[in-house]
Amino acid sequence: MPELPEVETVRRGLQPLLEGRRLVSVLQRRPDLRFPLPLDFVARLEGQRVERIDRRAKYLLLHLDSAEVLLVHLGMSGRMLLIDDPDSVALLPHDHIVLRTEEEREVRFNDARRFGYMDIIPAGELAGHRHLAGLGPEPLGNDFNGPVLAAALAKKRTPIKAALLDQRVVAGLGNIYVCEALYHAGIAPGRLALTIEEHEADVLAQAIRRVLTEAIAAGGSSLRDYVQTSGELGYFQHSWAVYGREGLACPACDCGGPPAGGISRLVQSGRSTFYCSHRQR
Repeated sequence: MPELPEVETVRRGLQPLLEGRRLVSVLQRRPDLRFPLPLDFVARLEGQRVERIDRRAKYLLLHLDSAEVLLVHLGMSGRMLLIDDPDSVALLPHDHIVLRTEEEREVRFNDARRFGYMDIIPAGELAGHRHLAGLGPEPLGNDFNGPVLAAALAKKRTPIKAALLDQRVVAGLGNIYVCEALYHAGIAPGRLALTIEEHEADVLAQAIRRVLTEAIAAGGSSLRDYVQTSGELGYFQHSWAVYGREGLACPACDCGGPPAGGISRLVQSGRSTFYCSHRQR
């Protein structure tokens, strides 16, 4: 599933085409995605100008001049693809939603698995929406730092990896970037969250920021389905320190390679965790 860097990359790709542009037509090719689409979906979007595009956690938020917000979640395989000359590019079977601007360009939401979803929300009700209420701080925002993270972890008896995946603790983190951040912070993924001391929380918060910032600069990570709005792959997977590297030498410590050292894998809550037992304590 696309994580924060991938969604942020998509947001930045959509900005030049959609921000300040009017949606002259909206094509809805099915009544539902993961969930049923809102009533009057097309009528509530057509003719509206996109004032700005924000991101909250893993959600895209298109603010309209109608004082409503189009919320988009990419799910497992959702793509927002920019089409400069739509009349020359045929629609694909999984192009479920098509937004056409006044400049005769399109954004096509393609989702083969249909785990993505959309909703239209009054702007004043955004913070309390069922998908957004209770989310933790944005890890790249001014409200996220070591003391904030330490306070959120102080009473959690779950492993630190599980705590960081809890969207109420930090918004937008997923499996890949939690593994990477824990590695760079030198913290073992199985440690109980409440054992993280204040100085360690500060190091961890900085590691989270660093990993996410570098991932966004690389256009995110492409595993299976994720592509940027241009259709290009992300490149951060080539910079992973531990994720997906089981049995390989650790890139930044002196533990050596297999069999004595290197990167190991364990399963936590049904998800693979990659780590270095020598570096991470």
